[in-house]
Amino acid sequence: MNEHGRLADFLQARRSQLRPQDVGLETYGERRRVPGLRREELAMLAGISAPYYTRLEQGQSRNASREVLDAVASALRLDESERAHLHTLARAPSRSRAVGRPPVERVTPAMSALLAAVDGTPAVVLGRRSDVLAWNRPGHGLFAGHLDRDSPDDPGRRPNMAGLVFLDAHTRDLYTDWPAKARAVVGNLRLTAGRFPNDPLLAALIGELTMRSTEFATMWADHRILACDVADYEMRHPLVGTLAVTQQTLQSPQGSGPSLVVATAAPGSPSATALTLLAHTTAPRKPTQPHPGAATRTP
Repeated sequence: MNEHGRLADFLQARRSQLRPQDVGLETYGERRRVPGLRREELAMLAGISAPYYTRLEQGQSRNASREVLDAVASALRLDESERAHLHTLARAPSRSRAVGRPPVERVTPAMSALLAAVDGTPAVVLGRRSDVLAWNRPGHGLFAGHLDRDSPDDPGRRPNMAGLVFLDAHTRDLYTDWPAKARAVVGNLRLTAGRFPNDPLLAALIGELTMRSTEFATMWADHRILACDVADYEMRHPLVGTLAVTQQTLQSPQGSGPSLVVATAAPGSPSATALTLLAHTTAPRKPTQPHPGAATRTP
């Protein structure tokens, strides 16, 4: 699908999710074939002509001004993240350029230093497609202790967090409110797909998840956008029990490079104690030192 097909799908999906009563339009009891707004109704709300909006939704108008897009966004009642996504889709080039296989993502020196600085706090470095590029011991223990800790070091074996959320039973059981976590994953993937429409590896990931998870396919089809830089989750961890954490994502500029996801808990709370216990549990074992008074063997 080209970029303007993405724009058309987004506008159509969001228009279908608005009912006339949601925006104060009277229907006078008329029977409607679909529950969403009609194109002419949305155009009226946006203050533009119905033919122009139709061309925009069909991908035939590629030079919509910022003012027009903002008017459409307001008519669709988009939030800040969704509005930015609409502008991103509308700015896409008219023709897709052939691109080769993207380079392997790597952890930048700055991100490595940041990961080292939060040692003791669960942290994971994610690529733009949600591949795990690195994690510290508590991060591995909290999010994916059932997986090989060294797997991010090999690009061919790297876990993918979006894939784990939808396809891995252990990860699914971690989240008490799994649908909320799943919607956040899909929403962030939507933003990434808008920024990088020609990324073949991202397209392959979305295609795989769509084929293997009906829940992902349903969530992907509604075109919801959700930028979750900060989110609270209750987790049910097999080692330290139930705990409430705040997951914060520190993004690289323009979202083009790796991001750092850190999990924290309220200071002094039982959840903070659980995270401390997890850090101790996952800490490397120190070699046993001989007792000072123990007898030594001479050669």
